Amino acid sequence: MKGDKLLCEIYRSSRKEEMYLYVDKRQGLAEVPEALLERFGKPVLTMTMILTPEKTLARAKVSDVMTAIRDKGYYLQMPPAKEEYLLDLYRTPTEARY
Repeated sequence: MKGDKLLCEIYRSSRKEEMYLYVDKRQGLAEVPEALLERFGKPVLTMTMILTPEKTLARAKVSDVMTAIRDKGYYLQMPPAKEEYLLDLYRTPTEARY
Protein backbone atom coordinates (compact mmCIF):
# COMPACT_ATOMS: atom_id res chain seq x y z
CA MET A 1 0.00 0.00 0.00
CA LYS A 2 1.64 3.19 -1.15
CA GLY A 3 0.74 6.76 -0.35
CA ASP A 4 -2.20 7.88 1.67
CA LYS A 5 -4.99 6.19 -0.31
CA LEU A 6 -6.27 2.64 -0.16
CA LEU A 7 -8.88 0.98 -2.35
CA CYS A 8 -10.76 -1.04 0.23
CA GLU A 9 -13.45 -3.71 0.03
CA ILE A 10 -15.83 -4.07 2.97
CA TYR A 11 -17.52 -7.39 3.69
CA ARG A 12 -20.29 -8.04 6.21
CA SER A 13 -20.58 -11.26 8.16
CA SER A 14 -23.32 -13.70 7.25
CA ARG A 15 -23.28 -14.96 10.85
CA LYS A 16 -22.99 -11.90 13.09
CA GLU A 17 -24.93 -8.66 12.66
CA GLU A 18 -22.85 -5.49 12.36
CA MET A 19 -19.52 -7.34 12.00
CA TYR A 20 -17.41 -6.22 9.02
CA LEU A 21 -14.06 -7.05 7.42
CA TYR A 22 -12.09 -4.34 5.62
CA VAL A 23 -9.43 -5.55 3.16
CA ASP A 24 -7.20 -4.15 0.43
CA LYS A 25 -9.03 -4.76 -2.86
CA ARG A 26 -5.81 -6.01 -4.49
CA GLN A 27 -5.34 -8.81 -1.94
CA GLY A 28 -8.99 -9.52 -1.23
CA LEU A 29 -9.53 -12.05 1.55
CA ALA A 30 -6.20 -13.84 0.96
CA GLU A 31 -4.57 -12.39 4.12
CA VAL A 32 -7.51 -13.11 6.44
CA PRO A 33 -6.79 -16.13 8.69
CA GLU A 34 -8.89 -19.20 7.92
CA ALA A 35 -10.02 -19.47 11.57
CA LEU A 36 -11.42 -15.94 11.43
CA LEU A 37 -13.24 -16.64 8.17
CA GLU A 38 -14.83 -19.74 9.72
CA ARG A 39 -16.23 -17.69 12.61
CA PHE A 40 -17.11 -14.76 10.33
CA GLY A 41 -19.21 -16.90 8.01
CA LYS A 42 -19.59 -16.32 4.31
CA PRO A 43 -18.29 -12.80 3.55
CA VAL A 44 -20.88 -10.70 1.72
CA LEU A 45 -19.40 -7.79 -0.25
CA THR A 46 -21.04 -4.61 1.01
CA MET A 47 -19.07 -1.89 -0.74
CA THR A 48 -15.80 -0.78 -2.26
CA MET A 49 -14.39 2.59 -1.28
CA ILE A 50 -11.22 4.65 -1.32
CA LEU A 51 -9.88 5.27 2.17
CA THR A 52 -7.92 8.45 2.82
CA PRO A 53 -6.84 10.03 6.13
CA GLU A 54 -9.45 12.77 5.61
CA LYS A 55 -12.35 10.32 5.25
CA THR A 56 -14.55 9.52 8.23
CA LEU A 57 -16.16 6.20 9.01
CA ALA A 58 -19.15 5.62 11.27
CA ARG A 59 -17.55 3.34 13.87
CA ALA A 60 -13.83 3.18 13.14
CA LYS A 61 -10.92 5.56 12.75
CA VAL A 62 -9.62 5.52 9.18
CA SER A 63 -6.03 5.59 10.45
CA ASP A 64 -6.67 2.40 12.50
CA VAL A 65 -8.29 0.66 9.53
CA MET A 66 -5.49 1.58 7.12
CA THR A 67 -2.76 0.59 9.63
CA ALA A 68 -4.40 -2.78 10.32
CA ILE A 69 -4.77 -3.54 6.61
CA ARG A 70 -1.14 -2.56 6.01
CA ASP A 71 0.15 -4.62 8.98
CA LYS A 72 -2.20 -7.64 9.07
CA GLY A 73 -3.96 -7.60 5.71
CA TYR A 74 -7.40 -6.88 7.19
CA TYR A 75 -9.36 -4.87 9.76
CA LEU A 76 -12.17 -6.54 11.71
CA GLN A 77 -14.95 -4.24 12.91
CA MET A 78 -16.86 -5.83 15.77
CA PRO A 79 -20.52 -5.13 16.53
CA PRO A 80 -21.10 -2.29 18.99
CA ALA A 81 -21.44 -3.22 22.66
CA LYS A 82 -24.97 -3.39 23.94
CA GLU A 83 -25.87 -0.70 26.41
CA GLU A 84 -25.74 -2.17 29.92
CA TYR A 85 -29.10 -0.73 30.92
CA LEU A 86 -30.72 -2.48 27.94
CA LEU A 87 -29.27 -5.77 29.12
CA ASP A 88 -30.66 -5.09 32.60
CA LEU A 89 -34.10 -4.42 31.12
CA TYR A 90 -33.90 -7.67 29.21
CA ARG A 91 -32.93 -9.62 32.36
CA THR A 92 -35.63 -8.05 34.54
CA PRO A 93 -38.83 -10.12 34.56
CA THR A 94 -41.88 -8.16 33.55
CA GLU A 95 -45.36 -8.54 34.94
CA ALA A 96 -48.33 -8.74 32.71
CA ARG A 97 -51.15 -6.64 34.11
CA TYR A 98 -54.63 -7.23 32.84
